[in-house]
Amino acid sequence: MNFAFSEEHEDLRQMVRDMLADTSPEAEVRRLMETEDGYDPRVWAQLGELGVLGLAVPEEYGGAGASFLEVGIVQEEAGAALLCAPYLSSVVLATSAILHAGDDTAKKDYLPGLASGQLRGALALTEESGRWDADGITLTARPRDGQFSLTGVKTYVLDGHTADLLIVAARTGAGISLFTVDGHAPGLTRQPLSTMDMTRKQARLTFTETPARLLGTEGAGWPVLSRVLDLAAVGLAAEQVGGAARILAMAVDYAKVRIQFGRPIGSFQAIKHKCADMLVEVESAKSAAYYALWAASELGDELPAAASLAKAYCSDAYFRCAAENIQIHGGIGFTWEHPAHLYFKRAKSSQLLFGDPVYHRELLAQRVGI
Repeated sequence: MNFAFSEEHEDLRQMVRDMLADTSPEAEVRRLMETEDGYDPRVWAQLGELGVLGLAVPEEYGGAGASFLEVGIVQEEAGAALLCAPYLSSVVLATSAILHAGDDTAKKDYLPGLASGQLRGALALTEESGRWDADGITLTARPRDGQFSLTGVKTYVLDGHTADLLIVAARTGAGISLFTVDGHAPGLTRQPLSTMDMTRKQARLTFTETPARLLGTEGAGWPVLSRVLDLAAVGLAAEQVGGAARILAMAVDYAKVRIQFGRPIGSFQAIKHKCADMLVEVESAKSAAYYALWAASELGDELPAAASLAKAYCSDAYFRCAAENIQIHGGIGFTWEHPAHLYFKRAKSSQLLFGDPVYHRELLAQRVGI
């Protein structure tokens, strides 16, 4: 396993960084987070044209035929820019679910649209309990006219109110199964939710005898979901690294120019220590996230443990850096006009997404046999 980024990887990173510098400045983030949809269709189309929506999709389905490592690079840059777009929900969650469900027909039907950006996907997993494990899935699916119908509620669904395609986890007589549902299917009600992190939209979905198509094998949904959740944890860890690195730079830049008692506050020992601690957090988080990305690109036995390790550490590191950034900025850091609170809220919401650090430390212990 090669743990170095290639020249092609760095070119991809720079391309995405340059694009987001133009399309996701702070002013645009603030504009989009106030909208109900939470993204700009033109930017989404541009991401599709650049090929970053189909990086992990095989070439035969219109993708780039790359690996999850390349997806993680995009996630890192998106986290730094606080990109308001359904990249996590569509590319990391929905596309991964279809790729790993073992359903060739579904791949042909959905992957070209997801890779081009013509389709936006979302994964509907969590319910009122907010649990990310198999026991939290109670929505039911019953056979109906050669297909299935779904009844129940899914909530905290990332970009669920705007997705064209929903991947829904439900229970049948055979166990947990996956289904595809059209975003405008009859019997489906979608309600946007108020969230602390306004840059990442969530929705509550109510299914009332909603027609659905089986994805993969009936009763074999949880192994697929477990793999997808591991990939999601890795992708989110990369995003957290990007955000933490950006706010470290923000804090250091401010410490250099803010004058107090006739000298830059960065010359004070307390501020030096805060910045040094943030640097250690960021570099350690990078090590955990990058290792997990390479494990995800190989899809080997190391992935489950690496995913939980990265999610647990990067979640805490990002949150601590976001909190310290506010402290270093002092009074201005607490204001609505300063971007520090945007990263703080993203850090807190990401800390809880796909399971909090305590949950993933427990998973890690189980996975390494402790």
